[in-house]
Amino acid sequence: MYRTRQAFNSLLPLAPVANVERYSAWLVRSNLSPAAKSVSCPGTPLKRGFAAAPPPPPTEPAAQESYLSGTSGSYVEEMYEAWCYDPKSVHASWDAYFRGGAYQAPPNLGNSAKPNEIPLSNLLPGLMGSSSLMAGSAPSSAVIDAHLAVQGTIRSYQVRGHLAAQIDPLGLNNMDPEQAKKMIIRSVTVDEKDLDTVFQLPQTTYIGGPDKALPLKEIISRLEKVYCGSIGAEYMHLHDLDEVNWIREKLETPGALELSKDQKRLLLARISRSIGFESFLAKKWTAEKRFGLEGVEMLIPCMKQVIDKSTEAGVECVVMGMPHRGRLNVLANVCRKPLEQILTQFAGLEAADEGSGDVKYHLGTYIERLNRATNKNIRLSVVANPSHLEAVNPVVVGKVRAEQFYRGDTEGKKAMSILLHGDAAFAGQGVVYETMHMSELPDYTTRGTVHIVANNQIGFTTDPRYSRSSPYCTDVGRVVNAPIFHVNADDPEAVMLVANIAAEWRATWHKDVVIDLVGYRRHGHNEIDEPMFTQPIMYSIVKKHKNALELYSDKLIKEGVVTKEEVDAVVDKYEKICEEAFKKAAEETQVFHKHWLDSPWSGFFEGKDPLKVRDTGVHEETITHIGKRFAQGPPNAPDFKIHRAMERILKARMEMVNNRQIDWAMGEAMAFGSLLKEGVHVRLSGQDVERGTFSHRHHVLHHQTKDKSTYKPLNNLYPDQAPYTVSNSSLSEYAVLGFELGFSMTNPNALVLWEAQFGDFSNTAQCIIDQFIASGQAKWVRQSGLVMLLPHGMEGMGPEHSSARPERFLQLCADDPEYFPPEEDEFAIKQLSHINLIVANCSNPANYFHILRRQIALPFRKPLVLMTPKSLLRHPECKSTFDDLLPGSEFKRMILDNGPAGQNPASVKKVLFCTGKVYYDLLKDRRERGLDAEVAIHTIEQIAPFPFDIMKKVTDEYCNAELCWVQEEHKNMGAWTYIQPRTQTAIGGYHRLLQYIGRETAPSPATGSKATHYKELKNFLDAAFAL
Repeated sequence: MYRTRQAFNSLLPLAPVANVERYSAWLVRSNLSPAAKSVSCPGTPLKRGFAAAPPPPPTEPAAQESYLSGTSGSYVEEMYEAWCYDPKSVHASWDAYFRGGAYQAPPNLGNSAKPNEIPLSNLLPGLMGSSSLMAGSAPSSAVIDAHLAVQGTIRSYQVRGHLAAQIDPLGLNNMDPEQAKKMIIRSVTVDEKDLDTVFQLPQTTYIGGPDKALPLKEIISRLEKVYCGSIGAEYMHLHDLDEVNWIREKLETPGALELSKDQKRLLLARISRSIGFESFLAKKWTAEKRFGLEGVEMLIPCMKQVIDKSTEAGVECVVMGMPHRGRLNVLANVCRKPLEQILTQFAGLEAADEGSGDVKYHLGTYIERLNRATNKNIRLSVVANPSHLEAVNPVVVGKVRAEQFYRGDTEGKKAMSILLHGDAAFAGQGVVYETMHMSELPDYTTRGTVHIVANNQIGFTTDPRYSRSSPYCTDVGRVVNAPIFHVNADDPEAVMLVANIAAEWRATWHKDVVIDLVGYRRHGHNEIDEPMFTQPIMYSIVKKHKNALELYSDKLIKEGVVTKEEVDAVVDKYEKICEEAFKKAAEETQVFHKHWLDSPWSGFFEGKDPLKVRDTGVHEETITHIGKRFAQGPPNAPDFKIHRAMERILKARMEMVNNRQIDWAMGEAMAFGSLLKEGVHVRLSGQDVERGTFSHRHHVLHHQTKDKSTYKPLNNLYPDQAPYTVSNSSLSEYAVLGFELGFSMTNPNALVLWEAQFGDFSNTAQCIIDQFIASGQAKWVRQSGLVMLLPHGMEGMGPEHSSARPERFLQLCADDPEYFPPEEDEFAIKQLSHINLIVANCSNPANYFHILRRQIALPFRKPLVLMTPKSLLRHPECKSTFDDLLPGSEFKRMILDNGPAGQNPASVKKVLFCTGKVYYDLLKDRRERGLDAEVAIHTIEQIAPFPFDIMKKVTDEYCNAELCWVQEEHKNMGAWTYIQPRTQTAIGGYHRLLQYIGRETAPSPATGSKATHYKELKNFLDAAFAL
């Protein structure tokens, strides 16, 4: 600034000027005349490089100086001088710095021969607003102030114009134009005499098009049209200048809003279908809930345009998630689902296939069809969603990530997600933030989601001023630097521009973008609700307000694009289509849940015996190979420095392999590795899963002296193995579990696991568990083999790090406690086939190995909830041998006592049934008390579905013994309430009762006192062995 002013002052003898104190380096940089622009740096790319190394640090004395003064300033000027002569003569980082315009060199007073330098004399004509510098004249302070004011005005519209945009079709919240102008141009005063003055346009705007200068009146008029019309654009919060300029150009270029006559006719037809569908349903089912789109019907043309534009850019698969409002219209007009299948949902017919089904406005679908606008095939999927608004968001994103993964689509060019939101839910539901928060995480990103908010300016009966603290419902988008476009839903052409920009933004920058489609809700929350109770003013306006079709058809008729007869013909054509579908629907006598499947698995079920499980055992050579690789660092990399403690762990692993033994971590690695060898992708996700919460897993080894240098043993087992993904997630359970569920829905031949840091942390993801995992197959005929790993065990760690709440999962299981299935050869697999959820608590590594492999060996897919150990990870007795993993071995639903008690069951006085870690407490106590022959201990490994057949056999064998269930959880928790009635059914009645031994009932899962914990443990162990 000082150097610039000094240089400018040196011109005073040539051109006297009254006052140059307001002159700024920023003005010199920005307000270039055409002549100056013509000599700007040649070949400067639009996108700046970010890979350049930082400039070298200043010397020690220079570090004490202020920026760009003294030594530092001289050094920078020297670099700039060298760059001016030859950009290649300096380091790439300096080249990127100078090209980016961040540095403004002191002006040169003479003509320059340097290719990158601009003489100051070239700037003065631009500052004066004239094409040449007159002798004896110089810019006055008034001229400089005027140019600064224009620059500030343009920026004010770009930053604050959205606040004054006319985006509310009802006019309730739109700002008065004069008040808006004062609010936007608040830091400068625009005089009437300046309105006709021609000003040079800065490089920060594209409103001029080919014109480089415009009268101030025209500048303001164009800015108001762009920023204060039907579109309110929020993008100046973006950090990347290239992204900002990209949006500026898309919005500001003259003619951006113009459509051809054919485009206008297509848009009219799409609006007529959107409104026609809702009108038809309203006419046929006046008292039926359908959660229609009336008031935001432009959602359908908006979505179709986003899909069309994305298909042009190469997208082949679009996965959509949305709430109930407008779902039927989206299925009909975006997905093109056969209308008769939609209309039969209103008939109340019984389903011809399995499942309990769901209400029509929750259902999903999958369609593969030709996109007529682009003549390319497109796969469209709408994911089924419960009434829990926004819960589907992470599921959709996870499904898209999987689509990209299996296609090798690392840049997100083939598969994309579109998420639809309600205004109140988008602002109010925390899962929105949790999902958007994953958008840039390496193992979770989908390279951009298009968010469309169907903003009807009300949440059920709650006004926005009571439902959010932020100015807009979309402000969460600013957290991830997403541009946000608010658009008036009554201006279809503005909606089309925004849809195009959003689709192109996602295709160009691969980041999230938000469209806020501002409309209204013509009826109440549903069609039979009365909105006048709570919003009388709004609905008195809504009643008189024309719909989008009426408004747009009137506009096109006035423009001469269409005639009234043509509009009527378009409307009548769609009405006839609906009537024909209505007649077909009336002929149907049953509905099929399979018609609404959102994630079909082509070819997975064909050719399989539905009652046959493949062998889960593995050959010893494979086990040994995986074990040795898992016990080593990277081969042929002696400079890869491993942590000393990690070296000990690897050495211990190798010793286990040599001894043909496995612990819990080794059993898991062998299950994963053997599946990877078979071509099955394995994905493990969750908080701290790479190392493991309890430092047992270590699936990623870190170089101790080189940042970001890692080695994953399980990704380096075989040259042709499937990829293994292990990823530490963000500190979220709700969204991350939903994401992994979505991932598991895409490909059945993959083992997808989510691990909670501690088991009880899953309670913040309860919505995903209840609404999707436990009931998804019954509601939507959708299977998932997702595995949940929940660390569980009472070890004196306090209330929040003890119980994974197994009772909650067991309560969700849909098996009948009073029904003993027929005993036959396929007993176990039929149970698995009929259950909705498998719940297990394995007590040894071999069983853990087999149950993981069984998830893939089954001819169907079921969610698996595993209570996993903490202290057992290093327990000396919690080990298995290679013999337990070999072909012919399998998962054991119960592990029966094979000691003295098991060899002579008739003489046993007491039988203790248990599950999990308490098994080892009981074994130790029995051994110390010398009761190996008197007390038998059996552990139930698979709790649900319940092993009725084995329990019947065991209770018959131990005919003289007292039967007891022992658990470490409190009586109102754990498996007791699930086990007790099913055991009585296995016994054949209540003539022989199963007794409870364990902690008493309590509101909290565990005590916070170590002393109390051990006292409780001693008490129930004493009770267990009291004969």
